[in-house]
Amino acid sequence: MTAFCVMKLLCQATRNENRYAKRFFGTLLTQTPQKRVFSPFWMVVPDPRKSAAFGLTQPLCTAEKSHTEPKRKAAFGSVGRRIPYRILHVINQDGESLGNMHRAEALKLMDQHDLKLVLLRENAEPPVYRLMTGQQIHEEQLKRAEKKKANPKAGMVQKELSFSSAIAKNDLETKTKQIAQWIEKKYRVKVTIRQAKDSNTDMFTLFDQILETVSEKATYLSKPKVTREGVSTCILRHMSDKELKAYQKMEKQQNSTVKKDENEDQKSNELHQ
Repeated sequence: MTAFCVMKLLCQATRNENRYAKRFFGTLLTQTPQKRVFSPFWMVVPDPRKSAAFGLTQPLCTAEKSHTEPKRKAAFGSVGRRIPYRILHVINQDGESLGNMHRAEALKLMDQHDLKLVLLRENAEPPVYRLMTGQQIHEEQLKRAEKKKANPKAGMVQKELSFSSAIAKNDLETKTKQIAQWIEKKYRVKVTIRQAKDSNTDMFTLFDQILETVSEKATYLSKPKVTREGVSTCILRHMSDKELKAYQKMEKQQNSTVKKDENEDQKSNELHQ
C-alpha cells in the first residue's frame, strides 16, 4: 500500500512538472520579439507574476554621468607628507628652482631643513612644489586673503578714482563728495593716489582725510598700501548694518563722555569764581 501511494505521488509530480514546462515555453514562443537591451548579468530570482522562477535583474553598475563635477581648488598651505605624484619640480624657500626630483628626495629635504612643502601648480608637468617656512606660508595666506577680499564679487559695482598728492583742496572736496555718493549706493570705491614730485603731502594722510569725511557710512575694505613706487591704493566699502550700529553706539558714548567732561569743567569754573 505504501509503495502504491509513493508511485501515485511521483506520477502526479511528473504531470505537474510537464504542465508547467509547457505553459512556460508556450508563453515564450507566443511573445512578439522586441528590441531590448539586456544586462550582462543574469541571475535566478523569484518572479511572483509567473509560474516559472526566471527573470532579469537590474545592471550591477550604473551608467557614468555625462558631466563631471568641477574639482575644488585646494587651499594654500602645507600638504604634509601626502604627495600623490612620483616626480616633482621643487623650488626652495628662497624661490630658486631645484629641478625635478623624486618625492622621497623632496621629503628628505623638507625634514633636513625643517620646512614644509606647498603645492603651487598642480596642472604643470611635473607638478610644482615649494619648500617654505611656516612664516612664509602665513604671509602668503594673508596676501591671498587680502587679494580675494579686494576683488569685487559678481554683481558688485566697483568705482575707481585716481589723482595726484598735489591735488587742490577744492578738487579733493569734489572727489570726496563723489566717493560719498558712490558709498551711499553701496558701491566699492578704489582710490589711487600718485605721489607728485614737488609735493610733500603724505599719501596716507590723504587717505585718512577721505575716510574721515565718509566715516559715518564707510570703512576700509582694503587698507592703504603702496602698490608700486610712488603709487598707493585703498578700497572703501559701505558698512554693514552691524558695523553701523556699533559705530553709532561708539559715537554716542564719545559724545556722552565729552558732554560730561564739559559739564564738570563748567562746574569747576563756577566754584572758582
